[in-house]
Amino acid sequence: MTQDLSDYTPPKIWTWDKGSGGRFANINRPISGATHDKDRPVGDHPFQLYSLGTPNGVKVTIMLEELLAAGHSGAEYDAWLINIGEGDQFSSGFVEANPNSKIPALMDHSEDPHVRIFESGAILTYLAEKFDMFLPTDRAARAECLSWLFWQMGSAPYLGGGFGHFYAYAPVKIEYAIDRFAMETKRQMDVLDKRLAEHEFMAGDALTIADFAIYPWYGGMARGILYEAAEFLQVHEYENVIRWAKQLAERPAFQRGQLVNRTWDDKGLAERHSASDFDGKI
Repeated sequence: MTQDLSDYTPPKIWTWDKGSGGRFANINRPISGATHDKDRPVGDHPFQLYSLGTPNGVKVTIMLEELLAAGHSGAEYDAWLINIGEGDQFSSGFVEANPNSKIPALMDHSEDPHVRIFESGAILTYLAEKFDMFLPTDRAARAECLSWLFWQMGSAPYLGGGFGHFYAYAPVKIEYAIDRFAMETKRQMDVLDKRLAEHEFMAGDALTIADFAIYPWYGGMARGILYEAAEFLQVHEYENVIRWAKQLAERPAFQRGQLVNRTWDDKGLAERHSASDFDGKI
């Protein structure tokens, strides 16, 4: 498929072309809300997670597994699969949990009434505050941690929706778009590399929610498993990010968290309802 990119002029009024959009054209649409009625499944544990094993979903399952590893039994959870390729995120039950129809969404059933939390950064912060872990209480240290958390929330769209979309998913390879987002992705990796040259973890000397947020995206890039773009972006240049990513990847909770709601190979768990679900997986 070829495209002459020099003769496109945006129309005065944009209209939705259902045939455009590349790989995700069958589910993308310019309106919000539910497309069909379907209740959310509910398990027995305090937390009900509705997600998929993408980088944003992995942030939360890694943290939940770290909390459980630290002895917080109140962090037990059921993880239900939301297949975004099939449009599960537009079910009435999921839209009740997240009106933006994006994974992950978390329901806290230990609270009365139940509390919903959506947006991965909000979920990480909620869990950190509830269990008093992975978020410093010292004002300066807390500010550093939250600064890196919000850095990730603002930066990852360049990596995922920008570079990842145009490099891996777009129906047309547009040189300008790929160059623009490759440049920004490499700049972001350099930001991380300089930070991690001076600190063991993102917020300093202790593991925090900033690490949980950044690892699935930029750690995945450093480990060569995101968009198969390691050679293209020369990620071997970012030695400190690679050191940090390998260090975190060796943690058992990170290994478990990365298997949850993973459906594209036989290594993962479509759903997670018990620690025993990991038996034979790691």
